[in-house]
Amino acid sequence: MSATIRRATLADCPRMMELVRELALYERAPDQVTVSMEHFEQSGFGPHPVWWAFVAEENGVVQGFALYYIRYSTWKGQRMYLEDILVTEQARGRGLGAELMKALIQEAKDKNFTGITWQVLEWNEPAFNFYRKFNAFLDPEWVNATLELQ
Repeated sequence: MSATIRRATLADCPRMMELVRELALYERAPDQVTVSMEHFEQSGFGPHPVWWAFVAEENGVVQGFALYYIRYSTWKGQRMYLEDILVTEQARGRGLGAELMKALIQEAKDKNFTGITWQVLEWNEPAFNFYRKFNAFLDPEWVNATLELQ
């Protein structure tokens, strides 16, 4: 089975949200997905997009995606922030995640970003193993902080 890695389109958003919900279940936080489809679509394909994505498609079905936005570091400059990379459970082990990661790396190089940053849950050993294949530095020192706005 051959996969196609391509830029996400507006038409991919419903399938991408299905995969977001699958990821939330895997990460033990299914009730945390509160974004509306309209907001998701406008944020990626409205007049001022704030995210971009690649999808992995097999036989016309999106089996994975990688969504990023631009982060600015006062120390390093513009960097890609990888918000989510996911391959649906039934399609894992076929190299789709690696192909998505390669597309992200090429995109970061093409846009002259100084690097790629992301988070991974400390218990997610399969993700750690995946990122190690790309020689990623996994920093145990920084602590996440979030301020929720109601």
